[in-house]
Amino acid sequence: MTSHRPALLRAQRGFSLTELLIAATIGLVILAGMSTLFVNNSRTQAEIEKANRQVENGRFAMQTLSSDLRNAGFYGEFDPTILTSPAAVPDPCAATVAALKEALPLPVQGIDNATTAPSCLPGLVSGTDILVVRRTDTCVVGTPGCAALADGGPYFQASLCDNNFELGSGDSANYYRLDVTTSTLNRRQRNCNASANTGTLAVVRRYLTHVYYVASDDREGDGVPTLKRAELGLSGTTLAMTVVPLVNGIENLQLEYGLDTNGDGVADVFNANPETVGGCAAADCAIANWRQAVSVKLNLLAVNLEPTTGYVDATSYVLGLDAAGEPIEIAASSDAYKRHVFQSLVAMPNPAGRNMP
Repeated sequence: MTSHRPALLRAQRGFSLTELLIAATIGLVILAGMSTLFVNNSRTQAEIEKANRQVENGRFAMQTLSSDLRNAGFYGEFDPTILTSPAAVPDPCAATVAALKEALPLPVQGIDNATTAPSCLPGLVSGTDILVVRRTDTCVVGTPGCAALADGGPYFQASLCDNNFELGSGDSANYYRLDVTTSTLNRRQRNCNASANTGTLAVVRRYLTHVYYVASDDREGDGVPTLKRAELGLSGTTLAMTVVPLVNGIENLQLEYGLDTNGDGVADVFNANPETVGGCAAADCAIANWRQAVSVKLNLLAVNLEPTTGYVDATSYVLGLDAAGEPIEIAASSDAYKRHVFQSLVAMPNPAGRNMP
């Protein structure tokens, strides 16, 4: 029998079940591929961001340390080489005017492989190094961009007056003033009176002591390794150290000090612990070595703050040499955190320049 079904109806037939299943399968395959691509791209972007943060943290830590070291021993117009060495290696946490004056000849000092934390360094990671930098601010108190005199000390003032009351007195205690009060800041400029203690007052700078160390936490209990700095300042009318977190993700700090043994301003020997160089067994020998420090090798180990899925850190890291000249090798942690070593040699122009003939 001949079919009289209209041609228009035959053209409007839908997909068969088989065709729908095939189309759905193809769509799911495409969707799965796009999802995988998106997830992989997201993971890659996250790893790039983690690496960028790690590099940024490491570089900022190196920049902070390097900048401070380059100004170590800067006391304005005052030359500390004329001062008598302290009787003992100074306490990094010392916070009295007498102790500050005694430590002036040592612009840089350190504790190698510290196992016991000094009183002002809470949370110290055992086995890491401590760095002490002493200097004055590069700006003059009261000038634009610098702290005001009323902001508090300690203050440092170098004499330029060559009369019998100051530089001409023959007493190095009269060559400068270091104090927490302004009443004693009476050193003079070059235009002072030759026969009387009068004339224009010398400029005043803020005296700084910075103690750098690696702490196990940023905030107590958070487990974030952090480069911190204890800063000397006033708490009311009393000198005290205040700890300031600087950079997260700094896991280890190891230092080597360049010592100028022949007085030409250039490092001749590098050692992680100058207090042992030359077989030192007495404080005067150790202090003499610290006075020869003209440069510092910085070795930092930075770690990502977030783990990487599927990654295992099986790498050991070398952070310079120890006091015996052997490599300081940090064993592989076997965790999921990526790490990177940052190294730099920083010259200290103030001590080096004063050592030159």
